[in-house]
Parts: sequence; structure tokens; C-alpha cells
Amino acid sequence: MKQIIEYLPIIIFTITYFYSRDIFFATLILLIGLFAQVCLEYLLEKKVSKKTKMIFGISLLFGGSTLFFRNEEFLFWRPTVINWIFSVILLYVDFISGKNLLKMIMGKTILLPDNVWRRLSRGWSLGFFISGLLNIIIAYNFTIDIWVSYKLFGGFLITLTFVVIMMIYLWRGGYLNKKEL
Repeated sequence: MKQIIEYLPIIIFTITYFYSRDIFFATLILLIGLFAQVCLEYLLEKKVSKKTKMIFGISLLFGGSTLFFRNEEFLFWRPTVINWIFSVILLYVDFISGKNLLKMIMGKTILLPDNVWRRLSRGWSLGFFISGLLNIIIAYNFTIDIWVSYKLFGGFLITLTFVVIMMIYLWRGGYLNKKEL
């Protein structure tokens, strides 16, 4: 359910853009949708996650700049900055604190050796970096229509691809079959 709520502002942004053909109006709708997402998360969970707060804050900064300066380039950089921040956070927590953020988040769901958590964390960090890079490549080398379509489908497909890679890695390593480690 939470994943649907997280993806809804992008869906609404895309529909608005293709209906109106106005990137600035669609950006305003995106910001309203993200605000609604924050409110809905608070109503359902009685709190707002750090991830949601960060995405909302960056979206306000870049989306607001897009609207204020009437320049869609700010909007182009929004997803890249978000993805690269996630990439850096995963690496920072791993290398600086010696802890593993993925293990802290998912460690109660699945038991894995520390070296596997480390590989997964670095893999996701690489995935976030690649996702941010692809966003910028598409934004500056294709039309706004293609970029908006990529935002809807590309981000989802990249995430799905990394989930599949992670599952194959865990399955081939025998980590999905073990009851205890």
C-alpha cells in the first residue's frame, strides 16, 4: 500500500503533463500530490518517514525553483539529486559508521551474513547512482515528453530490475532457502 502512495504523485504528474502539456502546471500538481502523500502517510502511520520528508523537501526546493524561475531544468535534476543522496547515504553509513542501513531496515525480515548485507547495500547504492545518471542523460538528450514518460515507467523498471537482481543473487547464494544462519 505504501509503495502505491509513494508512486501516486508521479502518476498524477505524468497524467497532468500529458493532459495539459504544461510542465509548470504539472510541477505544481506534483508538489500538491507530494504534500498530500505526506499528509496521508501521517494520517495512516501517525508519523512521516525520514525518506518521505527528504523527498518532499528536495521536491519543494527543485519544484519550487522550477515554478519560481520558470525553468524546467530544476525539475530535471530533482530525481537525480534524490537518487544520488540515497546512494551516498548507503555508502556513508557503510563506510563511516560501519553499520549497514539495509540491514537496519530489513534485518528483522531476513537474516543474512554481514558480507551479503554489504554487497546488497553497495549494489543498491550503485543502482541509485545509475538511476540518477540515466535521468540526467534522458533529460538532456530527449524531449520533455520522453523524460516525463521515463519518470513514470523508467524509474519503476529500474527499481524492479534491481529487486530482481537482488532476489537472484540471494536465491543463487542459497540465502532465500535458509531458515537460520
